[in-house]
Amino acid sequence: VQLQASGGGLVQAGGSLRLACAASGRTYSRRVMGWFRQAPGKERVFVAAEDWSAGRKYAEDSVKGRFTISRDNAKNTVYLQMNKLKPEDTAVYYCASAPYQGLTIPTTLGTYDYWGQGTQVTVSS
Repeated sequence: VQLQASGGGLVQAGGSLRLACAASGRTYSRRVMGWFRQAPGKERVFVAAEDWSAGRKYAEDSVKGRFTISRDNAKNTVYLQMNKLKPEDTAVYYCASAPYQGLTIPTTLGTYDYWGQGTQVTVSS
């Protein structure tokens, strides 16, 4: 599975961005697609994820109500719509894919076995 992330950029606080992650290669319909982020000097952390086939999704508390993960199965693409951005959202954002976990949406880094390159999101105050 190859993952290609895009859509990052510079935005003012309160603004919006939409990240996209296109999957290619051996794509599996029952894989989980997720987003992580890594701020300077900090660990990479979970942001949101969605089960590719059943549409179950989960987001980390600090982004609930502001970020929405969605997918277009016809395009093998997952999106992260980010609204009401804050300076603390500044980070490199990574998309990742994990094996199907049943009813559980995985949030741990090690569960994800395919990663895309990062895309920088910078939110100015």
